[in-house]
Amino acid sequence: VYSKRIQEIIKTAAKDLDIDIKEGVYAQFTGPNYETPAEIRMARTWGADAVGMSTACEAMAARHMGVEIGGISCITNMAAGMSKEELNHKEVQETADRVAKQFKTLITGIITRIGE
Repeated sequence: VYSKRIQEIIKTAAKDLDIDIKEGVYAQFTGPNYETPAEIRMARTWGADAVGMSTACEAMAARHMGVEIGGISCITNMAAGMSKEELNHKEVQETADRVAKQFKTLITGIITRIGE
């Protein structure tokens, strides 16, 4: 699904902008609820590094329509059972708000490099 060319552009933009990114396997669950500890154990068994409620289906649909795809996800919280804290939307929103400017900078950097 993901374009090697777009992946390289993402990595280059992040490096040039001094933005630390990680690569890994993303598993998508349907939501809209947080994953259970059992689902997290299952995803880990499958080899997932992160889980969420979007990205994969959208990427597959866009690729099916001929769009060149690169995937980026902002990991906003620890999964169920990975910390003693109870999951809550406030934590997710606070993390998203905290990294929004940097995320926008990265996306802008990627877009400007795509046409080069």
